Amino acid sequence: MVLLAACVGASFAGSTYLIAALVQPEAIWGGRTASFAVLFAVLGVTTVWALGLFSVRQRAGFTGKSLRTMAGALIAGLLGYLLSRITSIGEIAGQTITLVTLAGALLGSLVVLVIGKLIDEEVFRRRVLVYGAGMRALSLMSLRRRTDQTGFRLLGFVPLQDEDVEVPPERLVNASGALLETVRSLEIDEIVVAMDDRRRNFPIAELLQCRLGGVEITDIVSFLERETGKVHLDVLNPSWLIFGEGFRRDTFRRVEERLFDVLTSSLLLVVTSPVLLLTALAIWLESGFRGPILYRQVRVGYANRNFQVIKFRSMRVDAEKNGAVWATAGDTRVTRVGSLIRKLRIDELPQIVNVLKGDMSFVGPRPERPEFVAQLAESIPYYSERHWVKPGITGWAQLCYPYGASERDAVEKLQYDLYYVKNHSLLFDIMVLVQTVEVVLLGKGAR
Repeated sequence: MVLLAACVGASFAGSTYLIAALVQPEAIWGGRTASFAVLFAVLGVTTVWALGLFSVRQRAGFTGKSLRTMAGALIAGLLGYLLSRITSIGEIAGQTITLVTLAGALLGSLVVLVIGKLIDEEVFRRRVLVYGAGMRALSLMSLRRRTDQTGFRLLGFVPLQDEDVEVPPERLVNASGALLETVRSLEIDEIVVAMDDRRRNFPIAELLQCRLGGVEITDIVSFLERETGKVHLDVLNPSWLIFGEGFRRDTFRRVEERLFDVLTSSLLLVVTSPVLLLTALAIWLESGFRGPILYRQVRVGYANRNFQVIKFRSMRVDAEKNGAVWATAGDTRVTRVGSLIRKLRIDELPQIVNVLKGDMSFVGPRPERPEFVAQLAESIPYYSERHWVKPGITGWAQLCYPYGASERDAVEKLQYDLYYVKNHSLLFDIMVLVQTVEVVLLGKGAR
């Protein structure tokens, strides 16, 4: 993806020089073209990254990727125009910037097509060998689809002595000699260590030889996290959580997160105020001018502290007369207005107040009810660790996994939540917010 990012940035910068040479050649000699080219390239790459173009989970075809590239170019062009006028950096004619933006969108889409074809070629894919063939190694067999192996090719598995082989025999690699010889003969770029028991006969000397020989060594948890965008519970161990990188929760991150939440929620509250008023009126009319408009419910927040979440009421008033139950697709308790606002995610908007109060963040794991948390924490390992960041209106798990209403769904979503807890940052939050807009517009995950 680094190659794709570099080429997209180069296409945006190149389109600036191309248009300037045709329309405003005098800007080239004054350095203004160079300044705007850098500005446009940086903004463009950042925007398409936020739109998910470089995500390991990106499964869109050429059309989807082109639309992201074009949208990124248009946003970058607009921001570039505003910044160039405010700061006088790269200030060139507005007409030129318009043409640059259009050229960048077209040239960037062409680059995405060409690089996409090249990445599919064998020469650009990392060659990966798995050290181990037991239960932990078997989890890699779930990456069967070509789209699951974007950027790498799994060459095979090296079976170990005193380890039960779970991998199909045809995927095993004969490594009777030195591991380094096998690596060199197969032209391996990366070794994934997937031993079931690393306490016995860990091959320190052999792996060190490979590492010094230029081969990357990665443990299976980190490899799966990097390639799938989630933390796989079936191979996770406590030491990885303790010693692994990430899980940053320092003072700077907390202040940065709070400022982002307050600014974003305040702006969104102003922008969506007409929608909030119309929704409140629709709920009130449907209920015959009776019943509450808002719905308050106790949820579990940061550090397992309870708080009251605020949402628009989308179910009948007596929806839980028999106790708390999971919401399901096609839930008969949902009202007609409720069905619409759930599909458009409007029912979540009052949670902006929770963000302003500090109970929630804009981005984070979905807050669950205490009854469900107690049940899930008993049966799912590491479930409580999702509460070491504030819950969010939207989140990584909500983007990556459809709305779930079972323990199995909770396990899947937890793996994405742990990935967010480990890697959360301001840029990550912005990326999630931008992609949430796409989800809302397409109605994905509505329940």
